[in-house]
Amino acid sequence: MWWRYYVSFNLSLFFCSLFFLLTLSLSVIVWYDFSVMLSWEIFNSNGVSISMDFLFDWVSISFGCVVLLISSCVLMFTCEYMSGDSFLPRFSWLVFLFVLSMCFVIFIPNIVVILIGWDGLGLTSFLLIIYYQNFKSQSAGMLTVLMNRVGDVMILLSVGVLSCQGAYTISYIFYDANLAMVVWFLVFAGMSKSAQIPFSSWLPAAMAAPTPVSALVHSSTLVTAGVFLLIRFYDFLSGLSAFKPFLLLVASLTMLMAGMAANLETDLKKVIALSTLSQLGVMMSALGMGCCKLALFHLYTHAMFKALLFLCAGSFIHRSQHSQDLRELGMVWDRTPVITSCLHISNLALCGAPFLAGFYSKDMILENLLFLDGSLVIFFMIFLATGLTVSYSVRLSYCSLWGTFNFSGSHNWGEETAQEVLPMIFLMIGAVAGGSCFMWMFFFDEGLVFLGSIMKSLTFFVLSTGLILGWALSSLSVFKPQLNSFFGYSSFLGVSLMWFLVLLSSQGVAKNSIKLGSYFLYQGDRGWFEVFGGKGVFSVSSKTIDFFSKCSLNTILCYLGIIIFSLGMFMITLL
Repeated sequence: MWWRYYVSFNLSLFFCSLFFLLTLSLSVIVWYDFSVMLSWEIFNSNGVSISMDFLFDWVSISFGCVVLLISSCVLMFTCEYMSGDSFLPRFSWLVFLFVLSMCFVIFIPNIVVILIGWDGLGLTSFLLIIYYQNFKSQSAGMLTVLMNRVGDVMILLSVGVLSCQGAYTISYIFYDANLAMVVWFLVFAGMSKSAQIPFSSWLPAAMAAPTPVSALVHSSTLVTAGVFLLIRFYDFLSGLSAFKPFLLLVASLTMLMAGMAANLETDLKKVIALSTLSQLGVMMSALGMGCCKLALFHLYTHAMFKALLFLCAGSFIHRSQHSQDLRELGMVWDRTPVITSCLHISNLALCGAPFLAGFYSKDMILENLLFLDGSLVIFFMIFLATGLTVSYSVRLSYCSLWGTFNFSGSHNWGEETAQEVLPMIFLMIGAVAGGSCFMWMFFFDEGLVFLGSIMKSLTFFVLSTGLILGWALSSLSVFKPQLNSFFGYSSFLGVSLMWFLVLLSSQGVAKNSIKLGSYFLYQGDRGWFEVFGGKGVFSVSSKTIDFFSKCSLNTILCYLGIIIFSLGMFMITLL
């Protein structure tokens, strides 16, 4: 069996080696404060040059380090999680192509050549989502790839418009009033890849992929590519005055929608997926506030604890016979103490608990929101979504740690193995100390924020309120009848359907037309048309011919029948 995970283990070591190499390069670049750009001219005609560029600065190399570290841990975890899979080497090579496509997006600053990595992410994500070949995986894969094609088309359109300027690299693109259309193209490309409203429904559907793929997709690869694209081209995009208010409004709506849906979801992986959607809204809202470096900061910290959260969830799913129902978990701390501890550390980091990774970035974004001269409605939505984040995180912790164990009592969860615990420990170190390390290395020049005691305690008050709400909804029996009735109305209100985005972006739009076509098929083509159509005419004509053929035999019964029929018709006529 060892040969099955031989490829995964070697690729994990390869990514780990690249991680240490990039870490060394990052220390040199940060210490001497310089950047390196390698350019290879591919095409030059009439002053228009298309080149293959590679940009090595502190942004690209630091993000590359995060991607490689998480990829190495995920592939090491895959050796245990998918050890019984016969096609594990093929899966490992698909993950390698997936990470390679993300590296193209990170290190290439050219909008034309970035399509190599952008389309590569879409193709490999489709192949990984449909890895388990069933109807659910196929539907999720098609929804994902079609949603991402919107972003691909937008980038192609932006390339066509930018041809009038003759520049495609971020260092040479400058804002012009004639290029406002390009700004919107790039914004919608980033929104579709990062699943912002109205492109949000594909993100929970992508949970049909294996859990290691979900850990990569939701932490540092596919969904973060859209945010990273907007961060890279932020200087160009911010030239349009409507860019920031529009992005802030969309991000706040996405955060609120994801927080409400996550509190009503019972699928373990979908709860974590909706939390990713909420945190992507936090990053986009930071960009909408003009805090580009804070968005990048939260992107790094979120990648650490979200990958850890998915690995812990995957371990629980693997042990519970692939059941993803959150209500079947409970009292698992005595069976898997290390994995449960990692789960709750990542949950606390997601909530923004003090001195964990999420605290440093999330708290700074919320405090900068207090200085924003904007709408009170957006302010209320973002803080409400922050409280809902704590609520569903506490609900997840309660169901796994203190809740009743509803699974089969005779089922053995097995012992924790080194191949699944070691990657979690590495990511747990990042979830605990990653925020402070990143802040000291890259984000120490963000400036000081002076707030009054009331405004300073507002974030802590929102977190405490969300904690109490999550605990009450999960544990207190007095809320159960009201909660069950609310769950009954949730589908009607569209909360559990992500404000009806699930129906609008899938077969919900075509459902009525499909039902109407099915009705006409069975009532028309296979119903009355069978009677009055060719088959019915053939049946009547064949019976008539058979009757007259029997009459031509000159039998006594035929004559008697004709006489009786004629007498009957005569009597009816007389009456």
